[in-house]
Amino acid sequence: MFDFKLLFLLTPPLLLALTVHEFSHGFAAYLLGDPTPKTAGRLSLNPLKHLDPLGTLVLFMTQAIGWARPVPINPNYFKNPWRDMAIVSVAGPLSNLLLAIILGIVFNIIYKFFPPGPFTLPLAKMSYLGVKLNIGLAIFNLLPIPPLDGSKILAKFLPWSLRSQYLKSEMIGFLVILLLSVTGILGKVLYPILTLFSNFVLYYTGLIF
Repeated sequence: MFDFKLLFLLTPPLLLALTVHEFSHGFAAYLLGDPTPKTAGRLSLNPLKHLDPLGTLVLFMTQAIGWARPVPINPNYFKNPWRDMAIVSVAGPLSNLLLAIILGIVFNIIYKFFPPGPFTLPLAKMSYLGVKLNIGLAIFNLLPIPPLDGSKILAKFLPWSLRSQYLKSEMIGFLVILLLSVTGILGKVLYPILTLFSNFVLYYTGLIF
């Protein structure tokens, strides 16, 4: 049976995680001299400008693995294309980690200072799910498998002769990700890491108060 309550709780943090991730890619590229994200209308916190239906569905179902519609980037505008592309790529996952910390703080404030109620209880659950979603999204995207962000970060440190060939293997990388997901290997690898980091963030943000 479809759980509408879970859908209600997951949707706001899911949209926030994907939107912040893609906005951060675009904003980093814009700061480094690329006007393409702004021209394409992607320097926006409007979720509708960033959502990929399949990636959003996968993230909703797994609560850890998913993707949004990639922000268009033109490395030709960068002064140092390989370095700047790595910076743009890492901006997305880093923004999710920062958002996870912020949501961890929100969760602990609600949990420690407000009694359970019709408003505070759903907000606390959304914040908790938001921590998991953002950490899961960051970890997944940092995997060094094309076309994920981690591949563009790793490319910066590869020998020149391997960089382009490595990044051009996106179709193979997508099939690898699909195979790892279907066989359950990806979940078995990511979920322990996700649980560890989620508990870490929730615990240490609670020590602030």
